[in-house]
Amino acid sequence: MSISTALPAAVPQHFPRQIAVLILVVVACSFAGNHVAARLAFENGTGLLLAILCRSGVALAILITLVIWQRQTVRLPAGSWKWQILLGLLVTIQSLCLYSAVARIPVALALLTANSFPIILALLTWALGGARPTLKSAALMLFILSGLVLALDVPDVGANWWQGIVFALGAATSFAVALWVTDHKLSALRGSVRSMFTMLIVFASMIVAGFAELVPGGMNLPAATPGWLGLGALVLLYGGAFSVLFISVPRLNMARNAPVMNMEPIATLLFGWVVLEQMISPAQMLGGLVVITGIVILTLRKSA
Repeated sequence: MSISTALPAAVPQHFPRQIAVLILVVVACSFAGNHVAARLAFENGTGLLLAILCRSGVALAILITLVIWQRQTVRLPAGSWKWQILLGLLVTIQSLCLYSAVARIPVALALLTANSFPIILALLTWALGGARPTLKSAALMLFILSGLVLALDVPDVGANWWQGIVFALGAATSFAVALWVTDHKLSALRGSVRSMFTMLIVFASMIVAGFAELVPGGMNLPAATPGWLGLGALVLLYGGAFSVLFISVPRLNMARNAPVMNMEPIATLLFGWVVLEQMISPAQMLGGLVVITGIVILTLRKSA
């Protein structure tokens, strides 16, 4: 046996903390810009299914390239197909719900509500036989929920606020279940392969839904130039952020630096104000700060 085959595979070296944080800030801002661009596209006639189809298509192309480059096997372990299909459908629902929320209420509020998924995941894990949330974790959850109630400030978010909030909560719930399935049923599967099949299911689901006309106007092309710009921007921003995050994640020390990603709603608030002229009240800003602070603390406690 040669020396090279006897040695263990090299572990990727982490970036310096400042570089890792900078990369995550750029990724968070790109994801935030993707949601603002989506709202711009929807306001100019772009169909919901078309936006998700384009976004997932770019992500799928990136993942296929990555799997080929890494020479990964695409054979799934026995018994995992049903969980992989469920994961893909859950991410499909999450995408549909989140974009539906973005189309109805201010983008920052949609993301703040959708970012409540850690609470749902903790409760789901407990309900399915996992560890019971500690008293401190429960207090943090109540803290986050109080901030969310303050941030939503129902009378100020429009006549169809309840639809947007329900969709955002649907996005949070489906994403929490998807994380549970990933962690408990598909953890042995290589991340790039799992994500490739997930995006393939999302992409195929959008095609089927489009042909079946399940969402009225879901495949409509943009009706004006801003709509095309929004569609192009959401695809580029999501594809770029997805690529950078997925390729760099082994070197980003996510256990330590993941809370940086929680700046996404803050960036969305700024971009929504600049691009869409969406304003929220000081009370809603305070509520958003409470939500983000609670989520960061909850994440830091779990990674400690």
